[in-house]
Amino acid sequence: MAWSLLVVAGLLEIIWSISMKASDGFTKVMFTGITLVAAGLSFWLLGLAMKSLPVGTAYAVWTGIGAVGASVLGIVFFKEPATAARIVCILAIVGGILGLKFLPSAGA
Repeated sequence: MAWSLLVVAGLLEIIWSISMKASDGFTKVMFTGITLVAAGLSFWLLGLAMKSLPVGTAYAVWTGIGAVGASVLGIVFFKEPATAARIVCILAIVGGILGLKFLPSAGA
């Protein structure tokens, strides 16, 4: 259950980071609202997941999901560069997330 909460928290982190960019410095009310609600829910679910997951694992996975998602959506929606180096780094983050989840003792 904690891992499910953590994944949803990470997905909400993607939502709030992308909506923050779309809010244009918090000048667009709808995107500002989405940012605040998604961020609040994301933090709340992260806190619930941390009740049974190690803090380092939970935080690393949460930020990793957010970083990967925001990077990919930044490329897709905001035309950010999709260089080979950037893609390799995104894949390295994905590898770290999977390692924390599936390697024995890594994610506890």
